This record gives sequence, C-alpha cells and structure tokens, in this order.
Amino acid sequence: MTGESVSSDQLDDTDRRLIAALRRDGRAAVSDLATQLNLSRATVRSRIEKMISRGEITGFSVQTRSDAPQAAVRGVMLLEIDGRQTDQIVQNLLGLPLVQAVHTTNGQWDLLLEIGARNLQEFDDLLLIIRAFEGVRRSETSLLLGTRRPAVIG
Repeated sequence: MTGESVSSDQLDDTDRRLIAALRRDGRAAVSDLATQLNLSRATVRSRIEKMISRGEITGFSVQTRSDAPQAAVRGVMLLEIDGRQTDQIVQNLLGLPLVQAVHTTNGQWDLLLEIGARNLQEFDDLLLIIRAFEGVRRSETSLLLGTRRPAVIG
C-alpha cells in the first residue's frame, strides 16, 4: 500500500450502501448489515476490509456534535427527484462524506440536503456528483452565509 488516496468515484453502489449503513449505525454487527443490505456476511466483511485497506474507511470512532469540525463552506441543496428512485438516491446521498443530513420534504422539492465542505471547489464537485445521479430531475442550491440561533432563556 503506497498511501494513495481513493476517490469516492471508485466506490460501487454496494460500497456506498454499506458506508451509508455504517454512518447510520457504526456499531452494527456484520450479520445485521448483511441482512439489511441483502448481502452475505462474508461479502460485508470483505468489503469493509477492502475499504479500510484502500484508505476509503480511515477508522471507526464516536463523534459528538460538539466534536464535529465546522465546515468552511456550508449549504443546502433542494432536489426534485423521480419518485421511483427515492430510496436509491437517499442511500447514495447518505454514502457521500460531505452530505451531513438528508431531509424529506413536502411541496415542490422532494429532498433537502445539508452539505459541508472544506472549500468551494469541494462543494462544487459534490454538486456535480449529485446532479448526475439517475432520477435527479432538478436542483437548487444555496450557500449558508451566517447562522443565528435564538437565545437560551432560563
């Protein structure tokens, strides 16, 4: 292993689904992941080991909200999608490291994504990836310039 990085475009659909499942529950048993993803335990174990050896998965840890670094570039992306593709698109989105949350909505947009990136180029690259997903009809993206929170009383 030469330490070269692996880009997310080298991940196949199964890898992305596995990463998404691990993001939802990083402590899930291999057997539970296998059942959830309709894969064999051997396949799940092998896929995880390969992603670790390639450097795609760099570790397993607990991160609290206060531990999470603030992304330099934050934004929201609204997506209109083909309804038959919803589950697959959500799984793909949850497998992308810069997608911090995926919300279902009502109205003209089907999904709202919270995105955090280190810089504008990384943010823009992610938008191109998401817009290329099969079933994404259109999107609208806004950068978050500032955040104000209500004062805590009491």
